[in-house]
Amino acid sequence: MSTTKKILILTVVIMGITVILGALPIHGESEIYDSVVRLHVLANSDSEEDQALKLKVRDEILSVVGDKLDGCKTRGEAEEEIGKLMPEIKSAAKRVIEKEGYLYGVDVILGLEKYPTREYESCAFPAGEYLSLRVVIGEGEGQNWWCCLFPPLCLSSSSEVSQKQNEDAFISVGLTGEQYKVITESDSPKYRARFKILEVFGEIFN
Repeated sequence: MSTTKKILILTVVIMGITVILGALPIHGESEIYDSVVRLHVLANSDSEEDQALKLKVRDEILSVVGDKLDGCKTRGEAEEEIGKLMPEIKSAAKRVIEKEGYLYGVDVILGLEKYPTREYESCAFPAGEYLSLRVVIGEGEGQNWWCCLFPPLCLSSSSEVSQKQNEDAFISVGLTGEQYKVITESDSPKYRARFKILEVFGEIFN
């Protein structure tokens, strides 16, 4: 094999390795899973009435949580604060259900839960295991409603919050600018690759 051919092959190999390393989550993107708390509300069924009830329960829960997580700087702090609110959250959900004339029970669980890839107005989260506040209404067989409870994207999605404010919220809980771009720019080729790798890693390790 000629020297020129060897150099060409070596160049191609190096370029390939560079591309792969550029796509791998080497900037700690996997910490996304350990930095947020998701909210998951499951309706009793897919009937129009049960779906409407789900949204009313959601609104009441978000009202209870309000700005109580604003002072939290880590997922651990948010988990502790949500834990304190659990009785109030459950009571609020039950109150809405009874007010609407239903006899459904409601379960409120704070723990790890597997999520599919989910897109929101301003970002997307890769599939994987997240700390989750799970609210199950009745049989819990209806369509789900997801959002990010911490940082509080659930609240910001219904108000006029700038992209800069959202970014500041994520940076304040420990995510880097690069990690933030993974979840907000997942349509770009560079971040799509990292996003997909995060999904695969999440499935393997969780």
